[in-house]
Amino acid sequence: MTKRDYYEILGVPRSASADDLKKAYRKLAVKYHPDKNPGDKAAEEQFKELSHAYEILSDPQKRSAYDQYGHAAFDPRARGGGGRGGNAGFHDPFDIFRDVFGGNTGDIFEGIFGGGGRQDPTAPQRGSDLRYDLEIEFEEAAHGCEKEISVTKAESCETCHGSGAAPGAKRRACTNCGGRGQVISSRGIFSVAQTCGQCHGAGQIIEKPCPTCHGHGRCEKKSQIKLRIPAGVDTGSRLRSAGNGEGGVRGGPSGDLYVVLHVRAHDIFQRDGDDLLCEVPISFTQAALGAEMQVPTLTGQATIKVPAGTQPGTVFRLKGKGVKNVQGYGNGDLHVRLTVEVPTRLSHEQKAKLEEFAKLCDGTENPASQSFFEKARRFFK
Repeated sequence: MTKRDYYEILGVPRSASADDLKKAYRKLAVKYHPDKNPGDKAAEEQFKELSHAYEILSDPQKRSAYDQYGHAAFDPRARGGGGRGGNAGFHDPFDIFRDVFGGNTGDIFEGIFGGGGRQDPTAPQRGSDLRYDLEIEFEEAAHGCEKEISVTKAESCETCHGSGAAPGAKRRACTNCGGRGQVISSRGIFSVAQTCGQCHGAGQIIEKPCPTCHGHGRCEKKSQIKLRIPAGVDTGSRLRSAGNGEGGVRGGPSGDLYVVLHVRAHDIFQRDGDDLLCEVPISFTQAALGAEMQVPTLTGQATIKVPAGTQPGTVFRLKGKGVKNVQGYGNGDLHVRLTVEVPTRLSHEQKAKLEEFAKLCDGTENPASQSFFEKARRFFK
């Protein structure tokens, strides 16, 4: 599994300004802050993830390094072991939150979250979404295919069904927080609410944890997932596999798996939307005298008629021989560009024939050259 793109985490384009980044972070930080989602480990992880993303992108030097090298810029194992963009470590996400919003934790909590409307810490929580990057062949993207991928992810424990408790075990209210999932302390005129360290925000203590998941309610498992890739996808296309993300917490629904496709380059065809471009070399004699040629397509061969006197760079359009539109709007076209190949090795007899041909030329057979040198004549005086 690979790390998610920092711009994608914040939901902004790569051209986003510093103000755009800050606005996006403020909106998401309020949504996923642990004080607003007590006991929700998925929200806590998302809060940490977006804080790390904002820390990198809000620093011009780190953002430049990330834009150039991606996550490898902060990987000590990459690029000689030192990484790039300064300190590769991350700061406390709560410090970043306080720096952006100002004030202290209590002030922020009371001002933004209002202290009311807190979710039930024992309620089921949806699992996190996951991203998987999949590389496929050019033909697979054009025609569509089926793939099976292997994903290791947290899934609901089969022994306790996500409860975290051993069969028959009881739960009791946490004595540290009184079942609230939070511990509130006073600091001067402010009240600071923090996730309870004893029950980790759940508000309850399991008397006997599940022996399989050790009370977490989820276990790491390797899953085989089958994907149907539609015809016409391209690099950057994203497929959603519903329910194949991480398992939910306390019996909540699973998240989704998003598969991002990367299409390998082809050795003959180049793609432009739904159209294809193919360069085909022809000989000097074929271009001069005309010929009937076989050219490749994604579905086999096609025949084109090359008229006599065809010039280098001439493009022939084969309608409907491109890539199928992923939305079902028909097929693109195949554009065949001809390149005239000049022979590099000639026999004595071939040279003699060409010299004989050159003596028979008076310039009228090359009107473009004749016109050019007529215009350029003044430079040779």
